[in-house]
Amino acid sequence: MSRTTRPRAALAALSCCVATGCGTGTVPQGDRPNPPSSAPAAAGHGVVTWASSAGHIGEAADGRGYRLMVHTSVGGSGLRVRLTNAFGDEPVTFDNVHAGLQRDGAALVPGSNRRLTFDGARSVTVPAGGIVYSDPLPGHVPAGRTLAVSLYVPRAGDTLTGHWMAMQTSYTTDGDHTAEEAAAHWKQRTGSWSYLDAVTVRPRKGTGAVAALGDSITDGWHSTIDRNRRWPDHLARRLGTSGSAVKGVANAGIAGNKVLLDGPGESALNRVQRDALSLPGVRTVFLFQGVNDIKAEPGATSAGLIAGYRRLIDRAHAAGKCVVGATIAPYKGWQEWDPAGEAVRQRVNTFIRDSGEFDGVTDFDRVLRSPHDPERMLPAFDGGDHLHPNDKGMQAMADAVDLRSLDCGTGQAVSRTPRAPG
Repeated sequence: MSRTTRPRAALAALSCCVATGCGTGTVPQGDRPNPPSSAPAAAGHGVVTWASSAGHIGEAADGRGYRLMVHTSVGGSGLRVRLTNAFGDEPVTFDNVHAGLQRDGAALVPGSNRRLTFDGARSVTVPAGGIVYSDPLPGHVPAGRTLAVSLYVPRAGDTLTGHWMAMQTSYTTDGDHTAEEAAAHWKQRTGSWSYLDAVTVRPRKGTGAVAALGDSITDGWHSTIDRNRRWPDHLARRLGTSGSAVKGVANAGIAGNKVLLDGPGESALNRVQRDALSLPGVRTVFLFQGVNDIKAEPGATSAGLIAGYRRLIDRAHAAGKCVVGATIAPYKGWQEWDPAGEAVRQRVNTFIRDSGEFDGVTDFDRVLRSPHDPERMLPAFDGGDHLHPNDKGMQAMADAVDLRSLDCGTGQAVSRTPRAPG
């Protein structure tokens, strides 16, 4: 059966948006310039301890408060938050931004909630398309803890920038209750992160980070909500107890995301600068994307996807980062699987394993596939839809990463032998 005539079963709306790429239109993309930052110098300090990838997630509202729960990977002093209006069409004003440690639900550890400032002021206005870093907050932030960042947005414009599928419960409210450590006014729950897209700290000298550029598998779909069991979370725990100098992990996964085309979210080619290369302390980009390109209609060719990988590798090397490539995992049993797409997956995986163009390789295909049917995921790792791993599969993925491959970027352009044409 041809790829353009295969039957499609109906999916629930959530599954469709998570894994098949509904939402925004898909238009061939080039390398889009990075949005301007209203505090560009701030990005040069520290190491990212948490991050998510921003997009347009809905309509904004004035006078809203957000208490956003995020999990740190590396500890350190001088906490900064990065607030984003990257997809807004009007300026956004943030007032009374606070950071503290979660105790339970929306309640914070007493005495931990402290105000953040921006060039010494408690309020900052971020232009459309912009980002801003806060001033560093004195004191130590522990690794492996849930940080609560509370924002009050008196003026929001029309478009809400954030990360839709957080796999983490956060809280919203009407009015400004950011300074309160109790949960009394934080009754409304949300599964998205609004405006916040990175947190950095200053850890021990020589510490670096890795940014995982991916889709819904990296985003954590089918891992347990509120338990931090996405594969990058498991990887962060491994790094934290290892001798590796890489300790920070930035999760740059977007459900449904593609390498070559926009929707949902900007393509990997269009967002790699903002979501990976610009993050403080990142030494390595871990690239695990391609299945959404392959199973799209029309699907990407192996040549097209490989060309996209090469552009990402070149951009990362030009920024002094290394790139670890991960093979595309099996997905037979998912409704969009067909033999033609499987052939593309196999050719692409051969390139990832054997081309020598990546600085390191992690073979998620071999880790997750069934020995009885290599085109399918091992049932013990299957989250139930034959595409997304469960908690056990996420752990197996993290365990398969060679930690030595993550510690290779220098901050200077990486010199490579010119590749042969083709």
